[in-house]
Amino acid sequence: MRADAQRNRDRLVETAVRAFADDDPDVTLDAIAKAAGVGIGTLYRHFPTREALVEAAYRSELAKLCDAVPGLLENMAPDKAMREWMDRFFDYMATKRVMGDALRAVVASGGNPFSESRDKLTAAIATLLRASAGKLRQDVDAGDVLVGMAGISLASAEPDRSRRALDLLMDGLRHSA
Repeated sequence: MRADAQRNRDRLVETAVRAFADDDPDVTLDAIAKAAGVGIGTLYRHFPTREALVEAAYRSELAKLCDAVPGLLENMAPDKAMREWMDRFFDYMATKRVMGDALRAVVASGGNPFSESRDKLTAAIATLLRASAGKLRQDVDAGDVLVGMAGISLASAEPDRSRRALDLLMDGLRHSA
């Protein structure tokens, strides 16, 4: 893909994430194209359907979260990187929640934007756990940590309460079985 085409695609995806996360579930593709600074034809060249754009926006957020792991590990202690990643996971879950209507429309049309989510998330958590050997328990399954984080996210809409619950989860990961 040409560099300018890639920039246009990236702008469309970033704009779509914001648009689908707003309170207006009926945002038009034309409005997204205009906000991204491209024409509607450019949008359709990259994303032939609304569902394709929604799926790309969701997958972009997932990739952004999972791709952050190496940088976090490079810049902070592994256990601190895990806790920072947990906070980013909550931001991801909040975006996913507000994109709910758009994501449900993708699923209703036969798409599955979540097909890779669990594998990518557990791989990111497993990397953080391995890097944290000696600081965090190594006898836990990355999938179990994901379930704990997702459960906290779903159980509490209060950011302060969620952060305290994440701190408790981290305390559990720091202590041996």
